[in-house]
Amino acid sequence: QVRLVESGGGLVQPGGSLRLSCAASGTSSRFNTMGWYRQAPGKQRELVATIISGGSTNYADSVKERFTISRDNAKNTVYLQMNSLKPEDTAVYYCNAEAGFGRYWGQGTQVTVSS
Repeated sequence: QVRLVESGGGLVQPGGSLRLSCAASGTSSRFNTMGWYRQAPGKQRELVATIISGGSTNYADSVKERFTISRDNAKNTVYLQMNSLKPEDTAVYYCNAEAGFGRYWGQGTQVTVSS
């Protein structure tokens, strides 16, 4: 059974940084695409960033130049380095992984940006 487990969320002041991690277990196969989505209260879940197995990345306009996604294929782990955080980045962040055998979600980790 494939599981995605996120870590690294928390409370940070505006302008601060956080690093999220998401480790996949239950398979040794590589995911084609791994990524991060977020959902703020009262809003729909939205794409934050994705990375394919070859390393190409895609970012939402709102996080470009501030967030960096990376992955370790050997560990089936994806990371999200978030810098210059803003209050509007406050949301539950979800890890996502897609392969030929399915699409999976993590349980989510809360990120709160507040002074």
